[in-house]
Amino acid sequence: MHWYVIHTKSQQEQRALLNLEQQGYECYLPLLSVEKLRKGRVSVIQEPLFARYLFIHLDTSQTAKSWAPIRSTLGVNCMVTFGSEPTKLDKRLIKALRTPNDSACNPPQSLFVKGEKLQITQGPFSGLEAIYQLHDGESRAMVLINLLNKAVQLKIPPANLRKIGLST
Repeated sequence: MHWYVIHTKSQQEQRALLNLEQQGYECYLPLLSVEKLRKGRVSVIQEPLFARYLFIHLDTSQTAKSWAPIRSTLGVNCMVTFGSEPTKLDKRLIKALRTPNDSACNPPQSLFVKGEKLQITQGPFSGLEAIYQLHDGESRAMVLINLLNKAVQLKIPPANLRKIGLST
């Protein structure tokens, strides 16, 4: 038995995982907890560590289950191959991914990082640059802005901030 890589359709990793498991295949989709803005609020969501990819454990013997249904499974685009052969992964890689990256043990990846430059997008300070300081625990972020050549702390909803260099 070996581990292989499945390429999924865009944002359908969970769908492919569910459908493959319902067919009796052993699969693994590493997830990562991240903070995202949803409807103007910061929420923690689980997203795939490798977008559009998941891993499948398949038997290569003659008595093994057929691989043919994998291609037509909802959410699956194809198996990753080099030439005509599906790409085998070392089982140590899957073991390493499963062991230290248990999402229940790791804190979520922050939406903003301390010291990161942001731009205020709404309100009276719209258009000004700010430097992220911390999340204040009340659905607001604390930032520093330069006002009359002095650093001033400002509490602002994360939905009113945008990373500099990213389009909206």
